Amino acid sequence: MAISLSVVLLLGVVLALMLRGGSIKTGPALVAALFGFFLASTGAAPAVNDMVDVFANTLSGF
Repeated sequence: MAISLSVVLLLGVVLALMLRGGSIKTGPALVAALFGFFLASTGAAPAVNDMVDVFANTLSGF
């Protein structure tokens, strides 16, 4: 749970910086956010969470 919350906060900050810097417009950012929101409610969510956990564990091993 702590990893998921950290990833959400990190991605939120990155998205805010991209919006503020003008490298991404509001429309594509909204589409990306909605895609993530709806992806979380599908059957693919556990696979995505497992992939993020494996990636985080790999990074912590270095």
